[in-house]
Amino acid sequence: MAIERWDPFREMVSLRDAFNTLLQESFVRPDSLSGGASVLALPLDISETAEAFVVRASLPGVRPEDVQVTIHGDTLTIQGESGAEEEQQGETWHLRERRLGTFRRTVTLSVPVDADRAVAEHDHGVLKLTLPKAESARPRQIKVGPKDPSSN
Repeated sequence: MAIERWDPFREMVSLRDAFNTLLQESFVRPDSLSGGASVLALPLDISETAEAFVVRASLPGVRPEDVQVTIHGDTLTIQGESGAEEEQQGETWHLRERRLGTFRRTVTLSVPVDADRAVAEHDHGVLKLTLPKAESARPRQIKVGPKDPSSN
């Protein structure tokens, strides 16, 4: 293993790069980068037990009937749309930060799941999916016993 001298300036970001990043994140709206067609990011939490995966997605203001969940083998897709409020005649917006538009998120799980036994619940803007693992993917315990004298 070689010893390398530490250079503190190697990891520093230039002031120009830092300022450009600050301006982009502060003033450029995400939907203006894509030409107005906004696809929203969908934050997920995924946990795993020996029997199933539990997926939680934050969907504030989205009705359950506007969400589609698809499972194909080990691939989960959640998609839908959060509707926009119609602008009223004579109404002027001062601030509009709530994200509206379509969303889609696809993740690949580590093992296939049994879609027939999956359960989806929507409560207070949180979608909770319980995705049981396919029987072939579940861990099995093999009992260890003494050697059979008839087999050599």
